[in-house]
Amino acid sequence: MKIRSFVFAATVALAMPAYAAKIPAALDPDKDGTVDLAEAKAAAGALFDKLDKDHEGTLDIKELQGRLSRADFAGADPDKDKTLTKDEFLAVVEQRFNAANPDADGTLDAKELNGPEGKALKKLLK
Repeated sequence: MKIRSFVFAATVALAMPAYAAKIPAALDPDKDGTVDLAEAKAAAGALFDKLDKDHEGTLDIKELQGRLSRADFAGADPDKDKTLTKDEFLAVVEQRFNAANPDADGTLDAKELNGPEGKALKKLLK
């Protein structure tokens, strides 16, 4: 029985495109091979909370540790207070998600996540 299960799992893995396994688990908790906006925002919200070590409810450029360029950070900071609230951070995630979703189907597959816009989203959420 164990051999049959192994053979089945190996067959399934070989049938999957090479890029299919490249979706970070944190972005695909339901393991359906795609990331929707709710999953991306959930991962982003958890990351925000983790990075907000001082619990002020904002992140500055230092707390984001290279996830955004200074220009992107400035563009994401509409009130120009040099911090991002969780809502401002989630807005950046949504913009990057939409940029990585050219077919506008509401989900990102591994191929989209490994394109330039998808890589920018993954960098933000690493």
